[in-house]
Amino acid sequence: MSAHGGSKAIIAALVANLGIAVTKFVAYLLTHSSSMLAESVHSLADSGNQALLLLGGRRAKRAPDEEHPFGYGRERYIYAFIVSIVLFSVGGLFALYEAYHKWSDPHGIESWHWVPVTVLVAAIVMESFSFRTAIQESNLVRGKQSWTQFVRTAKAPELPVVLLEDLGALVGLVLALGGVSLTLLTGDGRWDAAGTACIGVLLVVIAVVLALETKSLLLGESATPDHVRAVRAALVGPGVSSVIHLKTLHLGPEELLVAAKIEVAGEQTAAAVADAIDAAETRVRAAVDLDLQIYLEPDLRNVVQAA
Repeated sequence: MSAHGGSKAIIAALVANLGIAVTKFVAYLLTHSSSMLAESVHSLADSGNQALLLLGGRRAKRAPDEEHPFGYGRERYIYAFIVSIVLFSVGGLFALYEAYHKWSDPHGIESWHWVPVTVLVAAIVMESFSFRTAIQESNLVRGKQSWTQFVRTAKAPELPVVLLEDLGALVGLVLALGGVSLTLLTGDGRWDAAGTACIGVLLVVIAVVLALETKSLLLGESATPDHVRAVRAALVGPGVSSVIHLKTLHLGPEELLVAAKIEVAGEQTAAAVADAIDAAETRVRAAVDLDLQIYLEPDLRNVVQAA
């Protein structure tokens, strides 16, 4: 569900941003507003980011091979990290540069006064629909988590990325609208530059947050506490007395590696231990709705304690 929901939110954001980017750029050509230029580049960067997320999701579906026996699930994390770099460099740093340039040479909006305000209001409406789609799709997998917890703990990167991008886009549009409106009212282009600078700072902050969260996924995160509890409980059963050690690692958003040392009775035959391991794996697969790679090592608890 997370992959389907993520794709739906990404496509909605991509369609919205492409249309908004073209409209903003036309408005910039008519008015030479730095806020409009910054927002044009922002929307263009967002569109590229959504294309990267779709590409990452597609490449992650490749089957495992000899060089990558656990598959390519982490490609989704890699492309999400690239998105944070694009947002930081293309979006944030360009906006800050444009703000500096406009502040050094301020000029008001001399013609087509109604264009930037109209475009920004229309963009806010279109971006709101994209943001609403991201919220609806996120609610399907968020459960009882707060939005902060969801962004910090989500194993599928696409929905948090789109949520933060859409939120940043809406706030950026409001900042641009404020800068353009004050420039029109006062004739002072430095308000336009200030709005552009605020957009740049906003994009840099969002990019840093995305980079930090994606870095954690790239390093390798364990399963959620609920999944760890479910795996631990499912391992115990006929032939398995307890779990001595358990480690989990996400190989991708929907792929999980489970490695455990389980306690078996010393008097069991090798065949009985093998049957107990097979049964334990079956219970774990039934308890956790993920693509699992399971490796179980049987041991005797008294031997472990003595060692």
